[in-house]
Amino acid sequence: MKSGEINSLFKNLSKVIKNPKSDLKYKNKFTLLVSVVLSAQCTDVNVNNVTKNLYKKYNKPKHFVKLGRKKIEVLIKKINFFRNKAKSVYLLSKQLIERHNSEVPKNFEKLVELAGVGRKTASVVLNEGFGLPTIAVDTHVFRVSNRTGLASGKNPDQVQQNLYKVVPKKYLKNAGHTLLLHGRYTCKARVPCCKTCVIIKYCKYNSKELG
Repeated sequence: MKSGEINSLFKNLSKVIKNPKSDLKYKNKFTLLVSVVLSAQCTDVNVNNVTKNLYKKYNKPKHFVKLGRKKIEVLIKKINFFRNKAKSVYLLSKQLIERHNSEVPKNFEKLVELAGVGRKTASVVLNEGFGLPTIAVDTHVFRVSNRTGLASGKNPDQVQQNLYKVVPKKYLKNAGHTLLLHGRYTCKARVPCCKTCVIIKYCKYNSKELG
């Protein structure tokens, strides 16, 4: 895709997707980190339903360390893979206390060293929590990037690196959430809404739903 087309693509998307941001509800950077960890293979709506009362009482690393893994399991049992996630939340809370003075680090390498934190989670936290121009590649961003030809790749890491190469600087901060929301509500996995898509003329997808 040519640079002019990429600029037009993001310009058109920004007209319909204004002030894109995460649907996750949180109180501070720590609860944002916890919510992103909990959201793996789980909807943001489900995570918000579980955490809306949880964060009123527990919103610091010391709170979750004091709770312990088993009690965390009970509190988040409605979330997919709650046992593994409870372990991650407990361990990362402990790590934040021991290594970072209970603060969420503003550093990609230090974030991915925390329990349960991968590249996508770290990128979301840096972008949403710290306002940095990072792009997290989830299934929606991966799908849109490949379908449109914006940034093709066989895996999320490849797509992420290719997006960094082509996304114009002025759109970089919001690019991840913009592509995510476009994928979630328009460029859907099974039946994309191609007839209402504002970037259809730039799309390289061969199976458009235009009927």
